[in-house]
Amino acid sequence: MNNQFSLSEEDIKREQASFMTKVYGWMSLALLVTGLVAVYVASNASLASVIFGNKLVFFGLIIGELFLVGYLSAAVHKMSATTATAVFIGYSALNGLTMSFVFLIYTAESIGSTFFITGATFAIMSIYGYVTKKDLTAIGSLLIMAFIGMLIATLVNLFFQNEMLYWITTYAGILIFTGLIAYDTQKIKEMNIIGNEGTEEDRKEAVMGALSLYLDFINLFLLLLRVFGRTKD
Repeated sequence: MNNQFSLSEEDIKREQASFMTKVYGWMSLALLVTGLVAVYVASNASLASVIFGNKLVFFGLIIGELFLVGYLSAAVHKMSATTATAVFIGYSALNGLTMSFVFLIYTAESIGSTFFITGATFAIMSIYGYVTKKDLTAIGSLLIMAFIGMLIATLVNLFFQNEMLYWITTYAGILIFTGLIAYDTQKIKEMNIIGNEGTEEDRKEAVMGALSLYLDFINLFLLLLRVFGRTKD
């Protein structure tokens, strides 16, 4: 039974802070895994050739990523916390394989500066989402609809290759994911069940929260890289 009402306000705030610390911890670990895998692939010409030289392999990896995210989201309640964590970290490693193109195309300096900008933006918006008293549900719903529209426009532009539409979706995407960071942070904070700290459910909630923020961070980074990234000569 939820014993939220038997806890003081200070205890609730402490547990929420502890929960969010775990969320950020799992998210940071996933980003580290993705980065290490991406760097390794980029430095291994033969492996990079296998991934990007064969469309079946590349799109197979993309499909694998989508499957793992869908599987984790749909079946997390039936999994153990250990399995959910393993799937999440496995997804972040798989994502590193496909994201290695970043290190093949862009200079290290522009990658580093863009990562810093992404990190600073993420920190500001996540703090806002955590401390604000304003209900961001309505804004979040609009952002999700805007994301769907952006996704459709991006897919359509794969065929038309229109430069103006490319930049419109880029800047729209930056605004969308910047807002989603605040919305998802608030949603994750509130989804934590007070009183279940240290349980299997608590750990799975932290992993799912980390997945949401990880996806926000990665997408914002890739969009900002379109703007600030500098390709190698």
